[in-house]
Amino acid sequence: MPLITLTTDFGAGGRYVAQMKGVICSLCPEATVVDLSHAMPPQGVAAAARFLEETTLWFPAGAVHLAVVDPGVGTDRAIVAVETADGTRYVAPDNGLLAWLAKTGGPLTMVRIEEAEYRRPRVSATFHGRDIMAPAAAHLAGGLAIAKLGPVADGLAPLSEQLTQGEAGVAERHENPQGGGMITGQVVEIDSFGNLITDIGAELLGGLPEGEALTIECDEHKTFGLQKTYGDQPPMTLVALVGSGDKLELAIVDDSAQIMLGVKPGAPVTLKW
Repeated sequence: MPLITLTTDFGAGGRYVAQMKGVICSLCPEATVVDLSHAMPPQGVAAAARFLEETTLWFPAGAVHLAVVDPGVGTDRAIVAVETADGTRYVAPDNGLLAWLAKTGGPLTMVRIEEAEYRRPRVSATFHGRDIMAPAAAHLAGGLAIAKLGPVADGLAPLSEQLTQGEAGVAERHENPQGGGMITGQVVEIDSFGNLITDIGAELLGGLPEGEALTIECDEHKTFGLQKTYGDQPPMTLVALVGSGDKLELAIVDDSAQIMLGVKPGAPVTLKW
């Protein structure tokens, strides 16, 4: 049974997701449609890209992942379909949403979705998700070869860095030859529990000292040492740990770090030892 997942910034309860599902079911009624999230930050391309990178790998090979976070809808930005080596397909605007696929290491087949045969007869200038992307995803799930959708794409648009909005920071580690060092990054996302997700990956955290020898600062807030889990400290304590996405997180035990600390995406995070 074909599988199509949906990721958008449309929010819950509106008509837009329902209309996309109607198009999909009309063209590929045998497909199972799974909602990944419709709560991406409005026009939050970078956040949605991170979400797709960390989520879609858990689905079976051959699934079709349709993502619509499209602030450039109606402009000359391309819409692309991408197929990975295991037959998994992605359909999205070419605005950076799929840029992370280039670093997965496997071969990619990429096309621009341009063939009118595989879109709705009337295309709204403001809803390509319904009129172009949903039909393309449905046709792929129904067995259409990706090459039928349009010409080969030369590559995928990169994800532009919007550091002031906390959307695409670049964490760095600096070692001091005389001893000690520093890791700098920022908060890039806040999860549903109010935990602060940073752009500091676990690969930067090897060999760090324990306890008070390691200071973690976020804005004016401070904690010491890395914990293994949230329950390692008492309630209402600020803790730092590596979360399930292999990124450094800051959390308030049994409460919301977002509410308690008033921190927003883009806040600087520094580790010192």
